[in-house]
Amino acid sequence: MVTRRRTRTIAGLLAGVVAATLALPAPAQAANGTIGQRETVCASDLFVRTQPNGAWMGTLYQGQTFLVEGPRSGGYIYGFAYGHINRRGWVQDGWFC
Repeated sequence: MVTRRRTRTIAGLLAGVVAATLALPAPAQAANGTIGQRETVCASDLFVRTQPNGAWMGTLYQGQTFLVEGPRSGGYIYGFAYGHINRRGWVQDGWFC
């Protein structure tokens, strides 16, 4: 009797966990930048660099924008970082909403 009650309790708890997990909002999906578009940063922060994987020159934060100008190189894309940076540089591609 105790084992059956424990099994039902565990099953009920698992069902609650599964239901709560399914009710969570889906995370935002990040995407590559489109050349010619002013894209919104989806990542919490995105480093702007002097060249692909080069020196750091600033950070864009989620919700800030980047005008994708191209070209692409080694997973990075060139463009203009708006906001407090206001200069051209390279960011890691794939972090735009």
